Amino acid sequence: MKSINGELFKKMIICGANVLHNHHPEIDALNVFPVPDGDTGTNMSLTFSSGAKDIENMETTDIYEVSKRLSKGLLMGARGNSGVILSQIFRGISMGFEGKQEVDAIALAQALSNGAKVAYKAVMRPVEGTILTVIRESTEKALAYVTEGMDIEELFSYFVSCAEESLEHTPELLPVLKEVGVVDSGGAGLLLVLTGFLAALAGDEVERVDIQTASQQMESVAGVDSDGEEGYGYCTEFIVRLDPTKISKFKEENLKKELSRIPGESIVVVQDEDIVKVHVHTLKPGNALNIAQRFGEFVKLKIENMQEQHNSLIEMETSKPVELKEVAIVSVAAGDGVKAMFEELQCDHVVSGGQTMNPSTEDIVQAIRDVHAKKVIILPNNSNIVMTAQQASSILEGEIEVVVIPSKTIPQGLSACIMYNKEASFETNIEEMNEAIKNVKTGQVTFAIKDTNIDGIDIKANEYMALVEKDIIECCPNRQDAIKKVIDKLIEEDSEIVTLIAGEDVQEEDLDDIVSYIEEHYEVEVEATMGLQPVYSYIVGVE
Repeated sequence: MKSINGELFKKMIICGANVLHNHHPEIDALNVFPVPDGDTGTNMSLTFSSGAKDIENMETTDIYEVSKRLSKGLLMGARGNSGVILSQIFRGISMGFEGKQEVDAIALAQALSNGAKVAYKAVMRPVEGTILTVIRESTEKALAYVTEGMDIEELFSYFVSCAEESLEHTPELLPVLKEVGVVDSGGAGLLLVLTGFLAALAGDEVERVDIQTASQQMESVAGVDSDGEEGYGYCTEFIVRLDPTKISKFKEENLKKELSRIPGESIVVVQDEDIVKVHVHTLKPGNALNIAQRFGEFVKLKIENMQEQHNSLIEMETSKPVELKEVAIVSVAAGDGVKAMFEELQCDHVVSGGQTMNPSTEDIVQAIRDVHAKKVIILPNNSNIVMTAQQASSILEGEIEVVVIPSKTIPQGLSACIMYNKEASFETNIEEMNEAIKNVKTGQVTFAIKDTNIDGIDIKANEYMALVEKDIIECCPNRQDAIKKVIDKLIEEDSEIVTLIAGEDVQEEDLDDIVSYIEEHYEVEVEATMGLQPVYSYIVGVE
Protein backbone atom coordinates (compact mmCIF):
# COMPACT_ATOMS: atom_id res chain seq x y z
CA MET A 1 0.00 0.00 0.00
CA LYS A 2 1.13 3.53 -0.76
CA SER A 3 -0.72 5.45 1.97
CA ILE A 4 -2.43 5.28 5.37
CA ASN A 5 -5.77 6.93 6.12
CA GLY A 6 -7.57 7.51 9.41
CA GLU A 7 -9.41 4.19 9.34
CA LEU A 8 -6.22 2.14 9.01
CA PHE A 9 -4.38 4.34 11.52
CA LYS A 10 -7.14 3.66 14.05
CA LYS A 11 -6.64 -0.10 13.56
CA MET A 12 -2.91 0.37 14.09
CA ILE A 13 -3.51 2.26 17.35
CA ILE A 14 -5.90 -0.35 18.75
CA CYS A 15 -3.58 -3.17 17.74
CA GLY A 16 -0.59 -1.39 19.32
CA ALA A 17 -2.55 -0.82 22.53
CA ASN A 18 -3.47 -4.50 22.72
CA VAL A 19 0.10 -5.70 22.17
CA LEU A 20 1.36 -3.34 24.88
CA HIS A 21 -1.43 -4.41 27.24
CA ASN A 22 -0.73 -8.11 26.72
CA HIS A 23 2.97 -7.74 27.45
CA HIS A 24 3.13 -4.85 29.93
CA PRO A 25 4.10 -7.11 32.90
CA GLU A 26 7.24 -8.04 30.96
CA ILE A 27 8.09 -4.34 30.66
CA ASP A 28 7.47 -3.86 34.39
CA ALA A 29 9.94 -6.69 35.03
CA LEU A 30 12.71 -4.75 33.23
CA ASN A 31 12.98 -2.50 36.28
CA VAL A 32 16.68 -1.77 36.80
CA PHE A 33 16.53 -1.58 40.58
CA PRO A 34 15.17 -4.66 42.39
CA VAL A 35 12.49 -2.67 44.24
CA PRO A 36 8.77 -3.57 44.13
CA ASP A 37 7.82 -0.49 42.11
CA GLY A 38 8.60 -1.37 38.51
CA ASP A 39 5.64 0.18 36.74
CA THR A 40 6.89 1.44 33.36
CA GLY A 41 4.85 -1.13 31.44
CA THR A 42 1.73 -0.45 33.48
CA ASN A 43 2.09 3.32 33.05
CA MET A 44 2.67 3.06 29.31
CA SER A 45 -0.20 0.61 28.84
CA LEU A 46 -2.65 2.77 30.80
CA THR A 47 -1.50 5.83 28.89
CA PHE A 48 -1.83 4.27 25.44
CA SER A 49 -5.09 2.53 26.24
CA SER A 50 -6.50 5.90 27.31
CA GLY A 51 -5.76 7.27 23.84
CA ALA A 52 -7.00 4.13 22.07
CA LYS A 53 -10.28 4.26 23.97
CA ASP A 54 -10.84 7.84 22.79
CA ILE A 55 -10.52 6.94 19.10
CA GLU A 56 -12.09 3.46 18.94
CA ASN A 57 -15.57 4.75 18.02
CA MET A 58 -14.45 7.40 15.53
CA GLU A 59 -15.84 6.97 12.03
CA THR A 60 -13.56 8.98 9.80
CA THR A 61 -10.90 8.36 7.18
CA ASP A 62 -9.09 11.60 8.10
CA ILE A 63 -5.77 10.57 9.67
CA TYR A 64 -5.16 13.99 11.22
CA GLU A 65 -8.53 13.95 13.01
CA VAL A 66 -7.80 10.49 14.43
CA SER A 67 -4.26 11.45 15.48
CA LYS A 68 -5.49 14.68 17.09
CA ARG A 69 -8.07 12.81 19.19
CA LEU A 70 -5.45 10.20 20.08
CA SER A 71 -3.00 12.89 21.16
CA LYS A 72 -5.54 14.43 23.52
CA GLY A 73 -6.40 11.04 25.03
CA LEU A 74 -2.73 10.24 25.59
CA LEU A 75 -2.11 13.68 27.04
CA MET A 76 -4.84 13.34 29.67
CA GLY A 77 -4.18 9.68 30.41
CA ALA A 78 -0.39 9.95 30.70
CA ARG A 79 1.10 8.33 33.80
CA GLY A 80 4.73 8.44 34.86
CA ASN A 81 7.66 9.77 32.88
CA SER A 82 7.38 6.97 30.32
CA GLY A 83 3.69 7.73 29.74
CA VAL A 84 4.32 11.46 29.36
CA ILE A 85 7.13 10.89 26.85
CA LEU A 86 4.94 8.44 24.92
CA SER A 87 2.17 11.05 24.77
CA GLN A 88 4.63 13.65 23.51
CA ILE A 89 5.89 11.35 20.75
CA PHE A 90 2.36 10.97 19.41
CA ARG A 91 1.65 14.66 19.91
CA GLY A 92 4.54 15.35 17.53
CA ILE A 93 3.32 12.72 15.08
CA SER A 94 -0.13 14.32 15.11
CA MET A 95 1.41 17.72 14.40
CA GLY A 96 3.16 16.11 11.43
CA PHE A 97 -0.18 14.85 10.10
CA GLU A 98 -1.84 18.26 10.28
CA GLY A 99 -3.75 19.17 7.11
CA LYS A 100 -3.52 15.63 5.70
CA GLN A 101 -6.37 13.13 5.32
CA GLU A 102 -3.93 10.37 4.49
CA VAL A 103 -0.13 10.08 4.37
CA ASP A 104 2.36 8.38 2.10
CA ALA A 105 5.66 6.86 3.23
CA ILE A 106 7.59 10.14 3.08
CA ALA A 107 4.94 12.05 5.05
CA LEU A 108 4.81 9.22 7.60
CA ALA A 109 8.59 9.24 8.06
CA GLN A 110 8.53 13.02 8.52
CA ALA A 111 5.74 12.79 11.10
CA LEU A 112 7.57 10.08 13.03
CA SER A 113 10.69 12.26 13.03
CA ASN A 114 8.64 15.17 14.37
CA GLY A 115 7.43 12.89 17.16
CA ALA A 116 11.01 12.36 18.27
CA LYS A 117 11.76 16.08 18.19
CA VAL A 118 8.70 17.02 20.25
CA ALA A 119 9.48 14.31 22.82
CA TYR A 120 13.06 15.54 23.24
CA LYS A 121 11.85 19.10 23.76
CA ALA A 122 9.47 17.93 26.50
CA VAL A 123 12.33 16.57 28.62
CA MET A 124 14.48 19.11 30.41
CA ARG A 125 17.56 16.86 30.54
CA PRO A 126 17.24 14.11 27.91
CA VAL A 127 19.13 10.93 28.79
CA GLU A 128 20.53 8.73 26.04
CA GLY A 129 19.94 5.00 26.28
CA THR A 130 16.22 5.53 26.90
CA ILE A 131 12.97 5.63 24.92
CA LEU A 132 14.14 8.98 23.55
CA THR A 133 17.16 7.38 21.94
CA VAL A 134 15.07 4.58 20.44
CA ILE A 135 12.60 6.95 18.79
CA ARG A 136 15.30 9.38 17.61
CA GLU A 137 17.68 6.82 16.10
CA SER A 138 14.93 4.80 14.40
CA THR A 139 13.22 7.88 12.90
CA GLU A 140 16.51 9.31 11.66
CA LYS A 141 17.25 6.08 9.82
CA ALA A 142 13.70 5.81 8.48
CA LEU A 143 13.85 9.38 7.16
CA ALA A 144 17.14 8.64 5.38
CA TYR A 145 15.78 5.35 4.00
CA VAL A 146 12.40 6.43 2.62
CA THR A 147 12.00 7.20 -1.09
CA GLU A 148 9.23 8.57 -3.29
CA GLY A 149 6.53 5.95 -3.89
CA MET A 150 7.85 3.48 -1.30
CA ASP A 151 5.33 1.03 0.15
CA ILE A 152 4.20 1.86 3.67
CA GLU A 153 4.86 -1.72 4.83
CA GLU A 154 8.46 -1.59 3.60
CA LEU A 155 9.13 1.71 5.40
CA PHE A 156 7.49 0.66 8.64
CA SER A 157 9.15 -2.75 8.68
CA TYR A 158 12.51 -1.03 8.31
CA PHE A 159 11.56 1.52 10.98
CA VAL A 160 10.67 -1.22 13.49
CA SER A 161 13.88 -3.14 12.77
CA CYS A 162 15.83 0.07 13.45
CA ALA A 163 13.93 0.53 16.73
CA GLU A 164 14.82 -3.04 17.73
CA GLU A 165 18.48 -2.40 16.95
CA SER A 166 18.44 0.84 18.91
CA LEU A 167 16.79 -0.82 21.89
CA GLU A 168 19.40 -3.58 21.95
CA HIS A 169 22.09 -0.88 22.02
CA THR A 170 20.63 1.01 25.02
CA PRO A 171 22.78 -0.85 27.59
CA GLU A 172 25.88 0.49 25.83
CA LEU A 173 24.66 4.06 26.34
CA LEU A 174 23.35 3.69 29.89
CA PRO A 175 25.82 1.82 32.11
CA VAL A 176 23.26 0.87 34.75
CA LEU A 177 21.32 -1.10 32.12
CA LYS A 178 24.44 -2.98 31.13
CA GLU A 179 25.34 -3.71 34.73
CA VAL A 180 21.96 -5.27 35.46
CA GLY A 181 21.68 -6.92 32.05
CA VAL A 182 18.45 -5.37 30.73
CA VAL A 183 17.39 -3.03 27.93
CA ASP A 184 15.55 0.24 28.57
CA SER A 185 11.98 -0.46 29.69
CA GLY A 186 10.49 2.65 28.06
CA GLY A 187 12.10 1.82 24.74
CA ALA A 188 10.85 -1.76 25.03
CA GLY A 189 7.31 -0.49 25.65
CA LEU A 190 7.49 1.74 22.59
CA LEU A 191 8.70 -1.20 20.48
CA LEU A 192 5.65 -3.22 21.56
CA VAL A 193 3.38 -0.44 20.29
CA LEU A 194 5.24 -0.29 16.97
CA THR A 195 5.08 -4.09 16.67
CA GLY A 196 1.31 -3.81 17.01
CA PHE A 197 1.26 -1.16 14.28
CA LEU A 198 3.23 -3.45 11.98
CA ALA A 199 0.81 -6.33 12.63
CA ALA A 200 -2.15 -4.10 11.70
CA LEU A 201 -0.43 -3.05 8.47
CA ALA A 202 -0.07 -6.74 7.61
CA GLY A 203 -3.81 -7.20 8.13
CA ASP A 204 -3.49 -9.06 11.42
CA GLU A 205 -5.69 -8.40 14.45
CA VAL A 206 -4.25 -8.69 17.94
CA GLU A 207 -6.84 -9.36 20.63
CA ARG A 208 -6.29 -8.58 24.26
CA VAL A 209 -5.47 -11.46 26.57
CA ASP A 210 -8.49 -12.28 28.75
CA ILE A 211 -10.59 -10.09 26.46
CA GLN A 212 -13.73 -10.38 28.61
CA THR A 213 -12.17 -8.53 31.54
CA ALA A 214 -9.66 -6.36 29.70
CA SER A 215 -11.86 -3.26 29.68
CA GLN A 216 -12.74 -3.80 33.31
CA GLN A 217 -9.05 -4.09 34.15
CA MET A 218 -8.23 -0.81 32.46
CA GLU A 219 -11.11 0.94 34.19
CA SER A 220 -10.26 -0.46 37.60
CA VAL A 221 -6.59 0.44 37.43
CA ALA A 222 -7.44 3.90 36.11
CA GLY A 223 -9.97 4.41 38.90
CA VAL A 224 -13.19 4.32 36.84
CA ASP A 225 -16.28 2.80 38.46
CA SER A 226 -18.81 0.53 36.79
CA ASP A 227 -21.85 2.10 35.17
CA GLY A 228 -24.47 0.26 37.19
CA GLU A 229 -25.28 0.73 40.85
CA GLU A 230 -24.45 -2.92 41.46
CA GLY A 231 -20.87 -2.16 40.48
CA TYR A 232 -20.22 -0.26 43.68
CA GLY A 233 -18.65 -2.05 46.58
CA TYR A 234 -15.11 -2.09 47.87
CA CYS A 235 -12.10 -1.47 45.65
CA THR A 236 -9.71 -3.99 47.21
CA GLU A 237 -6.01 -3.93 46.35
CA PHE A 238 -3.20 -5.84 48.00
CA ILE A 239 0.26 -7.30 47.46
CA VAL A 240 1.06 -10.76 48.80
CA ARG A 241 4.53 -12.20 49.25
CA LEU A 242 4.11 -15.91 48.49
CA ASP A 243 5.07 -18.54 51.03
CA PRO A 244 8.34 -20.11 49.70
CA THR A 245 6.79 -23.57 50.04
CA LYS A 246 3.85 -22.61 47.80
CA ILE A 247 5.52 -20.64 44.99
CA SER A 248 6.02 -23.63 42.71
CA LYS A 249 2.34 -24.60 42.93
CA PHE A 250 0.88 -21.09 42.69
CA LYS A 251 -0.98 -20.18 39.48
CA GLU A 252 -2.51 -16.77 38.70
CA GLU A 253 -5.53 -18.32 36.97
CA ASN A 254 -6.42 -20.43 40.01
CA LEU A 255 -6.44 -17.37 42.27
CA LYS A 256 -8.56 -15.46 39.70
CA LYS A 257 -11.10 -18.29 39.65
CA GLU A 258 -11.34 -18.36 43.43
CA LEU A 259 -11.79 -14.58 43.60
CA SER A 260 -14.50 -14.68 40.93
CA ARG A 261 -16.62 -16.88 43.23
CA ILE A 262 -16.93 -14.16 45.94
CA PRO A 263 -18.36 -12.73 43.58
CA GLY A 264 -15.99 -10.04 42.37
CA GLU A 265 -15.43 -8.00 39.23
CA SER A 266 -12.54 -6.10 37.63
CA ILE A 267 -10.25 -8.87 38.89
CA VAL A 268 -6.56 -8.39 38.17
CA VAL A 269 -3.88 -10.83 39.37
CA VAL A 270 -0.25 -10.28 38.36
CA GLN A 271 2.66 -12.37 39.63
CA ASP A 272 6.30 -11.23 39.67
CA GLU A 273 8.40 -14.03 41.13
CA ASP A 274 7.29 -14.32 44.80
CA ILE A 275 5.16 -11.15 44.72
CA VAL A 276 1.51 -11.20 43.65
CA LYS A 277 -0.47 -8.00 43.03
CA VAL A 278 -4.26 -8.29 43.27
CA HIS A 279 -7.10 -5.88 42.44
CA VAL A 280 -10.79 -6.75 42.79
CA HIS A 281 -14.12 -4.93 43.18
CA THR A 282 -16.25 -6.88 45.68
CA LEU A 283 -18.96 -6.41 48.26
CA LYS A 284 -17.07 -8.71 50.64
CA PRO A 285 -13.38 -7.69 50.76
CA GLY A 286 -12.77 -9.90 53.79
CA ASN A 287 -13.44 -12.99 51.69
CA ALA A 288 -10.86 -11.86 49.12
CA LEU A 289 -8.29 -11.34 51.84
CA ASN A 290 -8.98 -14.76 53.37
CA ILE A 291 -8.47 -16.43 49.99
CA ALA A 292 -5.20 -14.60 49.30
CA GLN A 293 -3.76 -15.10 52.78
CA ARG A 294 -3.64 -18.85 52.21
CA PHE A 295 -0.80 -18.24 49.76
CA GLY A 296 1.41 -15.95 51.84
CA GLU A 297 1.68 -12.72 53.84
CA PHE A 298 0.37 -9.25 52.95
CA VAL A 299 2.94 -6.63 52.00
CA LYS A 300 0.43 -3.92 51.07
CA LEU A 301 -3.31 -3.63 51.58
CA LYS A 302 -5.88 -0.96 50.60
CA ILE A 303 -9.68 -1.09 50.72
CA GLU A 304 -11.83 1.82 49.55
CA ASN A 305 -15.64 2.17 49.59
CA MET A 306 -16.57 3.03 45.98
CA GLN A 307 -20.16 3.92 46.90
CA GLU A 308 -18.85 6.60 49.27
CA GLN A 309 -16.53 7.89 46.55
CA HIS A 310 -19.47 7.98 44.12
CA ASN A 311 -21.66 9.86 46.61
CA SER A 312 -18.89 12.37 47.25
CA LEU A 313 -18.55 13.02 43.53
CA ILE A 314 -22.30 13.60 43.21
CA GLU A 315 -22.22 16.01 46.17
CA MET A 316 -19.36 17.93 44.56
CA GLU A 317 -21.17 18.12 41.22
CA THR A 318 -24.41 19.39 42.77
CA SER A 319 -22.90 21.78 45.31
CA LYS A 320 -23.06 25.52 44.82
CA PRO A 321 -20.10 27.32 43.25
CA VAL A 322 -17.50 28.26 45.85
CA GLU A 323 -15.50 31.41 46.08
CA LEU A 324 -12.01 31.00 44.63
CA LYS A 325 -9.07 30.93 47.04
CA GLU A 326 -6.04 32.97 46.15
CA VAL A 327 -3.56 30.08 46.48
CA ALA A 328 -3.92 26.33 47.07
CA ILE A 329 -1.42 23.48 47.40
CA VAL A 330 -1.92 20.08 45.75
CA SER A 331 0.33 17.23 46.77
CA VAL A 332 0.76 13.60 45.69
CA ALA A 333 1.25 10.97 48.39
CA ALA A 334 0.32 7.46 49.50
CA GLY A 335 -0.38 6.27 53.02
CA ASP A 336 -2.95 7.71 55.43
CA GLY A 337 -0.28 8.97 57.81
CA VAL A 338 1.68 10.69 55.05
CA LYS A 339 -1.49 12.28 53.67
CA ALA A 340 -2.33 13.59 57.14
CA MET A 341 1.13 15.14 57.42
CA PHE A 342 0.58 17.14 54.23
CA GLU A 343 -2.92 18.18 55.27
CA GLU A 344 -1.57 19.47 58.60
CA LEU A 345 0.96 21.55 56.66
CA GLN A 346 -1.61 23.62 54.74
CA CYS A 347 -1.97 21.24 51.80
CA ASP A 348 -5.47 21.67 50.33
CA HIS A 349 -5.70 18.38 48.45
CA VAL A 350 -3.67 15.17 48.41
CA VAL A 351 -3.83 13.06 45.24
CA SER A 352 -3.44 9.37 46.01
CA GLY A 353 -0.32 8.09 44.34
CA GLY A 354 3.39 7.46 44.50
CA GLN A 355 5.41 4.34 43.77
CA THR A 356 3.48 1.65 41.84
CA MET A 357 0.44 3.92 41.41
CA ASN A 358 1.34 7.06 39.51
CA PRO A 359 -1.64 9.39 38.98
CA SER A 360 -2.53 10.40 35.43
CA THR A 361 -2.37 13.90 33.99
CA GLU A 362 -6.16 13.99 34.18
CA ASP A 363 -6.10 13.05 37.89
CA ILE A 364 -3.86 16.01 38.65
CA VAL A 365 -5.82 18.38 36.39
CA GLN A 366 -9.00 17.41 38.23
CA ALA A 367 -7.35 17.93 41.62
CA ILE A 368 -6.20 21.39 40.56
CA ARG A 369 -9.72 22.32 39.53
CA ASP A 370 -11.23 20.82 42.68
CA VAL A 371 -9.29 23.12 45.04
CA HIS A 372 -11.01 26.18 43.47
CA ALA A 373 -8.06 28.53 43.54
CA LYS A 374 -6.67 31.24 41.29
CA LYS A 375 -3.12 29.94 41.76
CA VAL A 376 -2.10 26.36 42.54
CA ILE A 377 1.21 24.91 43.70
CA ILE A 378 1.81 21.22 42.91
CA LEU A 379 4.16 18.96 44.87
CA PRO A 380 4.65 15.67 42.94
CA ASN A 381 6.94 14.14 45.61
CA ASN A 382 8.18 11.50 43.20
CA SER A 383 10.63 11.77 40.31
CA ASN A 384 8.26 9.72 38.13
CA ILE A 385 5.38 12.17 38.65
CA VAL A 386 7.13 15.50 38.03
CA MET A 387 6.62 15.38 34.25
CA THR A 388 2.97 14.40 34.66
CA ALA A 389 2.43 17.38 36.97
CA GLN A 390 4.15 19.69 34.49
CA GLN A 391 1.94 18.35 31.71
CA ALA A 392 -1.15 19.04 33.84
CA SER A 393 0.13 22.58 34.37
CA SER A 394 0.54 23.17 30.64
CA ILE A 395 -3.00 21.93 29.95
CA LEU A 396 -4.44 24.52 32.35
CA GLU A 397 -2.31 27.38 31.06
CA GLY A 398 -4.51 30.44 30.63
CA GLU A 399 -7.19 29.00 32.93
CA ILE A 400 -5.38 28.66 36.27
CA GLU A 401 -1.86 29.74 37.22
CA VAL A 402 -0.11 26.51 38.17
CA VAL A 403 3.47 26.14 39.40
CA VAL A 404 5.15 22.75 39.87
CA ILE A 405 7.71 22.55 42.67
CA PRO A 406 9.80 19.59 41.42
CA SER A 407 9.86 17.68 44.72
CA LYS A 408 11.08 14.14 44.05
CA THR A 409 10.60 12.65 47.52
CA ILE A 410 8.11 12.85 50.37
CA PRO A 411 10.60 14.63 52.69
CA GLN A 412 11.23 17.26 50.00
CA GLY A 413 7.49 17.86 49.65
CA LEU A 414 7.00 18.16 53.39
CA SER A 415 9.89 20.62 53.68
CA ALA A 416 8.40 22.74 50.89
CA CYS A 417 5.01 22.77 52.64
CA ILE A 418 6.62 23.91 55.88
CA MET A 419 8.14 26.89 54.07
CA TYR A 420 4.80 28.07 52.68
CA ASN A 421 3.76 31.35 54.30
CA LYS A 422 0.25 32.70 53.66
CA GLU A 423 1.43 36.21 54.47
CA ALA A 424 4.18 36.19 51.85
CA SER A 425 3.71 36.87 48.13
CA PHE A 426 3.16 34.00 45.69
CA GLU A 427 6.53 34.64 44.05
CA THR A 428 8.34 34.62 47.41
CA ASN A 429 6.69 31.35 48.40
CA ILE A 430 7.68 29.69 45.13
CA GLU A 431 11.28 30.82 45.63
CA GLU A 432 11.37 29.64 49.26
CA MET A 433 9.76 26.27 48.48
CA ASN A 434 12.16 25.60 45.61
CA GLU A 435 15.07 26.43 47.89
CA ALA A 436 13.69 24.16 50.63
CA ILE A 437 13.71 21.00 48.49
CA LYS A 438 17.39 21.56 47.70
CA ASN A 439 18.29 21.33 51.39
CA VAL A 440 16.71 17.91 52.03
CA LYS A 441 18.53 14.59 51.77
CA THR A 442 16.34 11.50 51.48
CA GLY A 443 16.84 7.87 52.41
CA GLN A 444 14.51 4.88 52.13
CA VAL A 445 14.26 1.22 53.01
CA THR A 446 12.41 -1.35 50.92
CA PHE A 447 12.66 -5.07 50.20
CA ALA A 448 14.40 -6.55 47.17
CA ILE A 449 12.28 -8.50 44.69
CA LYS A 450 15.14 -10.38 43.03
CA ASP A 451 18.78 -11.37 43.32
CA THR A 452 21.16 -9.06 41.48
CA ASN A 453 24.33 -6.99 41.87
CA ILE A 454 24.40 -3.21 41.57
CA ASP A 455 27.51 -1.06 42.02
CA GLY A 456 29.29 -4.03 43.57
CA ILE A 457 26.58 -4.64 46.16
CA ASP A 458 25.04 -8.10 46.25
CA ILE A 459 21.25 -7.86 46.44
CA LYS A 460 19.26 -10.83 47.71
CA ALA A 461 15.53 -11.25 47.19
CA ASN A 462 13.37 -10.49 50.25
CA GLU A 463 16.19 -8.74 52.07
CA TYR A 464 16.02 -5.01 52.80
CA MET A 465 17.87 -2.43 50.77
CA ALA A 466 19.20 0.75 52.31
CA LEU A 467 18.84 3.57 49.77
CA VAL A 468 20.35 7.04 50.04
CA GLU A 469 18.91 9.31 47.37
CA LYS A 470 19.05 7.01 44.30
CA ASP A 471 21.93 4.81 45.46
CA ILE A 472 21.69 1.40 47.14
CA ILE A 473 24.32 1.47 49.89
CA GLU A 474 23.69 -1.92 51.48
CA CYS A 475 21.36 -4.92 51.60
CA CYS A 476 20.43 -6.34 55.01
CA PRO A 477 18.35 -9.31 56.21
CA ASN A 478 16.75 -7.02 58.81
CA ARG A 479 14.96 -3.75 57.98
CA GLN A 480 15.95 -2.19 61.33
CA ASP A 481 19.59 -2.66 60.41
CA ALA A 482 18.92 -1.24 56.95
CA ILE A 483 17.37 2.00 58.25
CA LYS A 484 20.28 2.46 60.68
CA LYS A 485 22.68 2.22 57.73
CA VAL A 486 20.66 4.92 55.95
CA ILE A 487 20.66 7.19 59.00
CA ASP A 488 24.40 6.81 59.54
CA LYS A 489 25.02 7.75 55.92
CA LEU A 490 22.66 10.74 55.86
CA ILE A 491 23.31 12.52 59.15
CA GLU A 492 26.31 14.86 59.17
CA GLU A 493 27.74 17.39 61.63
CA ASP A 494 25.58 20.24 60.37
CA SER A 495 22.35 18.16 60.26
CA GLU A 496 19.62 19.57 62.47
CA ILE A 497 16.29 17.85 61.76
CA VAL A 498 15.48 14.22 60.96
CA THR A 499 12.00 13.29 59.70
CA LEU A 500 11.33 9.57 60.08
CA ILE A 501 8.26 8.04 58.41
CA ALA A 502 7.33 4.40 59.04
CA GLY A 503 5.52 2.31 56.43
CA GLU A 504 2.51 0.04 56.76
CA ASP A 505 4.67 -3.01 57.53
CA VAL A 506 6.42 -1.36 60.53
CA GLN A 507 5.21 -1.63 64.13
CA GLU A 508 5.25 1.38 66.46
CA GLU A 509 7.81 -0.29 68.74
CA ASP A 510 10.13 -0.65 65.74
CA LEU A 511 9.76 3.05 65.00
CA ASP A 512 10.46 3.88 68.67
CA ASP A 513 13.60 1.74 68.47
CA ILE A 514 14.96 3.81 65.56
CA VAL A 515 14.08 7.10 67.28
CA SER A 516 16.07 5.93 70.32
CA TYR A 517 18.98 4.97 68.06
CA ILE A 518 19.08 8.45 66.51
CA GLU A 519 18.81 10.24 69.86
CA GLU A 520 21.60 8.10 71.36
CA HIS A 521 24.03 8.67 68.49
CA TYR A 522 23.25 12.14 67.13
CA GLU A 523 22.40 15.62 68.37
CA VAL A 524 19.44 16.29 66.10
CA GLU A 525 15.73 16.94 66.44
CA VAL A 526 13.68 13.87 65.49
CA GLU A 527 10.13 13.95 64.12
CA ALA A 528 8.69 10.43 63.79
CA THR A 529 5.37 9.47 62.21
CA MET A 530 3.50 6.31 61.27
CA GLY A 531 3.06 7.19 57.59
CA LEU A 532 1.55 3.80 56.67
CA GLN A 533 2.91 4.15 53.13
CA PRO A 534 3.19 1.05 50.91
CA VAL A 535 6.41 -0.29 49.34
CA TYR A 536 8.86 1.60 51.58
CA SER A 537 9.25 0.42 55.19
CA TYR A 538 10.98 3.65 56.10
CA ILE A 539 11.36 7.06 54.52
CA VAL A 540 13.77 9.45 56.18
CA GLY A 541 14.56 13.09 55.44
CA VAL A 542 17.52 14.98 56.86
CA GLU A 543 17.95 18.75 56.87
